[in-house]
Parts: sequence; C-alpha cells; structure tokens
Amino acid sequence: MQDRHLPERPPVEHLGGDLTEALGRQLVPGLVVQFGHVSGIRAVADGAHEHARSACPRVADEGERLVDGERLGRDSNQDRLRHGGHRIGRAAYDEPVSGGPGFGFGDPDAFKDAPLFRELQRVMSSSSGPVNWELARQVGVANAVEAGPDLEPSEGDHRMLEEAVRVAELHVGRFTGLPAPADVAQVHAVRRAGWVNANAENLKGLLEPAARQLTDAIERSAGDQLPPEMKQLSGFLRQLSPLLLGTQVGQVLGMLAQRVLGQYDIALPRSGPGQLLFVVPNLVAFERDWSLDPREFRTLVALHEVTHRFEFAQGWARARFQELLDDYLSTLKLDVEGMQGRLASMDPADPEALQQLARSEEGLFWADLDDEQRLKLGRIQAFMAAAEGYGDHVMQALGAELLGTYPRIEEAMKRYREGEHGDPVFERLLGVDMKREQYRKGEAFCELVVEQTDEATLARMWDSADAMPSLPELEEPRLWLARTV
Repeated sequence: MQDRHLPERPPVEHLGGDLTEALGRQLVPGLVVQFGHVSGIRAVADGAHEHARSACPRVADEGERLVDGERLGRDSNQDRLRHGGHRIGRAAYDEPVSGGPGFGFGDPDAFKDAPLFRELQRVMSSSSGPVNWELARQVGVANAVEAGPDLEPSEGDHRMLEEAVRVAELHVGRFTGLPAPADVAQVHAVRRAGWVNANAENLKGLLEPAARQLTDAIERSAGDQLPPEMKQLSGFLRQLSPLLLGTQVGQVLGMLAQRVLGQYDIALPRSGPGQLLFVVPNLVAFERDWSLDPREFRTLVALHEVTHRFEFAQGWARARFQELLDDYLSTLKLDVEGMQGRLASMDPADPEALQQLARSEEGLFWADLDDEQRLKLGRIQAFMAAAEGYGDHVMQALGAELLGTYPRIEEAMKRYREGEHGDPVFERLLGVDMKREQYRKGEAFCELVVEQTDEATLARMWDSADAMPSLPELEEPRLWLARTV
C-alpha cells in the first residue's frame, strides 16, 4: 500500500463524496455532483439519445413508484427537470454535512423544489443500520426491469398457482412423510419488482446480523493491520459499508429477479408468516421459450417451493442455519490488505467505480480462512447442499409421477441450470462459497440413500440438526446410513 504513488487521486477523507456520486448514478442516469459548485448538483444527458423525460426511467414504474409499500403517483415536477448543465435546486454549503459533502443530506428542505433529488436524499439517508435497504430495494428494482416487460399477473395466474400449491402440498406431505407447516401458505403471483421488494424485506433478518459482524470485523482487522497513517480508513469503511452493502444486495436481488421462478430459488429458511412467491413474468417467458404447458410447469415449480417450505418448517431448521452462519462470521478475519488494494485501484473520479465494485464476483469483503473457518464453512455448505438436494429430489420424483410432460420440462430445467455456477446470495453477500456442483452432490446423496433404503429413511435427515448429513457424509452416503439407520 505504501509503495503506491497516486498523486492524482484525492486522499481517503475525500472518497466519500466521489463514491456518493457513483451511488447517485445508480438511481439517476447522468447525475453529476459538483462539490464547490454553487448548486452542488446538476444532471446532464448521458448521451445524445437521452431526453429530459428519461432522467430516471429505471426507478419509476409506469408513472408510479413503490415507496414503503405504497404506490405513489409520478410527481408532475419530475418531468420538468432539465439536462445539459441547467441547475436543479439549490444546495450551497460551506462545509460537509452528514451523508456526503455538498449533498444536502443534513437539511430536509434542501431539495423541496427538486422531487427527483429529494427522493435521492431520502434513499441515501433512509437507513441507520449496517445495510441501506432502501438503496438495495431501488437498485434491485432498477436492475430487475432490464429483463423486459414486467407485467402485472392476471387473475388466471393467481388461480392457477393457488391450485398448483394446494395440489403440491398434498403430494409432498404424502411422499415425504414430513409434518405439514402449522400455517397455511399465502400464495402470491408477483412481478419481478414485487419479488425484489419482498426479498429486500424478508432477507433482513438473515443479512443484517451478517453485515453487522462484517462491519465489526472490518474495524477489528483494520485496527490490527493498518499502519498509523491509515487508521482513518477504518472509520471511512464503517461509514461507507451500508451504502456498499446496500448497493451489492440490490445488484444481487436485481440480477436474480431477472430469472428466478419462485421464492425458494434462494433456498433459505425464512422468518414470518408462510408465503410462496411466484414470479409470473419469468414463468411466462420460460413457458414460451420452451413451449411448455403452463399448468404442468407451474405445478412442478410449486412442488419445489412446497418441499422447501416443508423442510424449513421443522422447528429447529431456521435456528440451526442462523447458528451456523453466526458461528462462521463470529471469528471471521478479513483480508484488509485486499480491501485496501481494491479501494486503491478504484478511481473515485470514475462515477461507475462503485457500481463495478458492487458487481464484482468476489463480493465486497473476503476473508483469510484458517482450518477452523474452513470447518465452519463446511457446515454451512453441508446444510445448504442437503436442503437444495432434497428439494430437487422430491420435485423430480413427484414430477415424473404426476406430470405427463415431465420429460420435456426436465430437459428444459436442465438447460436452464447449465448457466448457473454459484449462488450469488451466499457467495457475494455472505462470503459462503456455494457452487451448483455442491447442490448436485446433495441430490446424489438423496438418490443413493433411497436406492439403499427408502424415502422414509431419507426423510430422517429432517428429524433434528444432528440428523443432517455432514460434508463427508454427502460425499459418502453410507457413512450417514451407518450413523442413522
């Protein structure tokens, strides 16, 4: 770090404003933040094709926007914003305020006459926790709509999916012998944006503790490893973390929303009332692309969703997963030198720098794993591989039994998954390496156990936390059988 000579870049204490500009561009194409400029902010055209009315097409949704669960009409003033260097609002400050220099976050009336930037101000100051969830939600929605038309599901879609779930519940209960969840699942046919909104809410309980421990680990590691002249980086990273994490959560959710079919495409135990979400625009696109019968295909997807709901309804499952994750993160030691290198290599004058950082496959923060950490990581990997493998096993067995067009659907699903290499929620947001090959091992484990015994014996893996297979047992199912039967 000391060997780098980058005189053209501002020092660490000035990075916040430059990165704030990059965050702004996530929400407002053409945003330029001019610190020291009398207006503080202006918007310019991103290219010759951009017009004033397209200042924020990815955040607004057909003239409306969803904020805190409510649909708000388009502000009539929004269409009056001008590009090409014309000033929008007034935000003259002689010294920085909280949230970024010259950006007006400390003054609630700073952008009262500029609704677009008032919304940006609200987003940037909306969270005091380890993740800026409003930023995550809006970045996610903005990315989700890139997949194409995000039309509202019809009443027919709702009825078909409701029927598919009720049929699946009967057959999953019969086939697995697992006790049914205590509550009746609420079935929701949603748009891609609705899926992002729902998961930005129900993933809080999982990701916030992880994000908080990551933030604490940054400070611990920075305090131990940084030279005295770089101590200020620790505080800077703590202030920047909610924005970075919010941006990356949004990037991941938006990317997933373009292809997920249901709620448990992120196969995680959830808190709160039982609900199943089906992303109708993606279902329709898949059925059209592969010429599939909608009723049969949606029944197969419902079988997968309901199986995961039965799994995670076991009283110990969610608490066990959270325990494994907390144990892994509690002793996490971050690679601060790696973080320094990434920040040093990022040009803060480049407004796309933060976006590129958030899209990085490695995630924002990564750790040096010792033997103890690898053991803890292996426990998480075993839990998730077993859960997803069992879900796929039940879906395929019941699909072959119930659906006349199952061979065609099976081939389509196989090709659909060929492009999946890893799970971005685990890899990029939690630092947990989960590859598609690990999920296949979980499915192979289930198939071999059933070949050797029966479905009732396999279902014993859901009796308790101790009954779940370990990584070595997933590799060699006979070890699990010897311990269980």
